[in-house]
Amino acid sequence: MRFELVGKPAYSALKVMLDEGEAVTAEAGAMLAMEGDITVETRTAGGVFKGLLRKFVAGETLFVNTFRAGRNGGVVWLAPSVPGDLSYIELKGGGLIVQDYAYLAHHGSVDYELKWKGLKGLLAEPGGGLIWMRLHGEGGVWINSYGALQEKNLSPGETMTVDNSHIVALEDTVNFTVGKFGGWKSFMVGGEGLVVKLQGPGRVYLQTRTLPVFAEVLNRFLPKR
Repeated sequence: MRFELVGKPAYSALKVMLDEGEAVTAEAGAMLAMEGDITVETRTAGGVFKGLLRKFVAGETLFVNTFRAGRNGGVVWLAPSVPGDLSYIELKGGGLIVQDYAYLAHHGSVDYELKWKGLKGLLAEPGGGLIWMRLHGEGGVWINSYGALQEKNLSPGETMTVDNSHIVALEDTVNFTVGKFGGWKSFMVGGEGLVVKLQGPGRVYLQTRTLPVFAEVLNRFLPKR
């Protein structure tokens, strides 16, 4: 399977070139365009139960679309819902924890699960939820960020502290705990709230902007009823 990331880094899109029999599965509504001999199959994300769980708990779409190439092959263009960057992460049997809104597409024998993680579930979405998405198997995943996407490779025992809204994804070999920002005064009025403390080994993917902060700024300029 061949692919190209176009429009990087601010308004990235994914172009996947499919040969006969190859397929890519994407978030519903992500298709930008199709070329050539392509058929589309729409199904619930991960089956009915997982799809409903994702819809009602994580707030994401119930469906995914699988684009499969026929004899003559074809091209599928996919785009995320927010302006920002894209990255491809290969899976070789391991797992990847992703903020649910940051998933764009995958290929191969990749499955996912939604898990209850208590306060650790602040990783689930920018607003801070209790569910995150773990993808695992053999293949690859494309993730998207709001703003630029930065990769940090933590060596064994190496630590870093990150605002939870800036985390896009991390390998499931990374240990993490949720704690408050600084002392109680910093926690209450410092503007950061809860932070995530990460410990390697494994890769972490961070975004340089967050949707909650942008929404708060934008709200100041919206007419009030």
